[in-house]
Amino acid sequence: MSLSVKDFDYHLPSELIAQKPAKPRDRSRLLLLNKKNGAISHHHFFEIIDYLHAGDILVLNNSKVFPARLLGHKAATGGAVEIFLHKKIKADIWECLVGGRAREGLAVVFPKSKLEATLIKDNQDATWQIKFNLAGNNFWRAIEKVGLVPLPPYIKRDCKTASDKNNYQTVFADAHKVGSAAAPTAGLHFTRSLLKKIKDKGVKIVTITLHVGLGTFAPVKTDKISDHKMHSEFAEISAKTIRDILEAKRSGGRIIAVGTTSSRTLESVNWKKPGPQSFWTDIFIYPGYKFKMVDALITNFHLPKSTLLMLVSALASKKHIDLAYKQAAADRYRFFSYGDAMFIY
Repeated sequence: MSLSVKDFDYHLPSELIAQKPAKPRDRSRLLLLNKKNGAISHHHFFEIIDYLHAGDILVLNNSKVFPARLLGHKAATGGAVEIFLHKKIKADIWECLVGGRAREGLAVVFPKSKLEATLIKDNQDATWQIKFNLAGNNFWRAIEKVGLVPLPPYIKRDCKTASDKNNYQTVFADAHKVGSAAAPTAGLHFTRSLLKKIKDKGVKIVTITLHVGLGTFAPVKTDKISDHKMHSEFAEISAKTIRDILEAKRSGGRIIAVGTTSSRTLESVNWKKPGPQSFWTDIFIYPGYKFKMVDALITNFHLPKSTLLMLVSALASKKHIDLAYKQAAADRYRFFSYGDAMFIY
């Protein structure tokens, strides 16, 4: 079956796009979807514990979001330039998206900062290689000072608030795993107290790392989805996590991925290799894909025509996902990054 990107389009009233997260985080709504028969039920996220069992493995993406959106000016003319940091190439060179007129050699300065940037190469894939005048700790200090929380453009409000810096970060983000240009949003629903209750129930909680970048949210521009090429994203998994997951699988426990990023990491791992692994993955999961490791998925409601919507359609079938999304919209669920959640089991 040859699927078109148009097959993954749907209408969503703009008022259902969440502009702020639920408070507390685990009070968001939760739609349960049985991937085998399409059965749907409605809950609140804190009730997820009732559907997790001792022996299950819950896999969290512990990557930490950094303020990747930089607003600068052309050094020569003062014209506005927006730079969105995507992937570090070298200590002082990053692959970035650029808003505004871009050309090789363009110098960009940033208000109230010593940070400067020069566009050095057009990658011909909508990204640029940009050389900065700072690296290491000096670079990160400057980014923390001038960078903005990289909220998606469908959140129509000022994103410079301190609350967004907290809200757009999971409670389990690891300070040693800084690297995501967007939050692994399925994890935003968890509170520390809920995670403790889940652990106390006998569910083993493990972490992987996938630094969220263009591979996750870049639009599909080809008509046939099989022609789409994902941008690569960096992932890591420890030897202990590999052992824990394989042991649970052998014992009949479910491997439950929190988010599409965790799913893509788990499906990219070489499970015959016992040691720790770090790698770049450009895996693209869409209907027809057979999952090797993921049994169930906690996820948000995704944008039309997105690779994320295609991934969940591969796990639960396009038919079941289409019906679930229609039901969610009819019941006024909140969609996208700050919205409600779905548990596909």
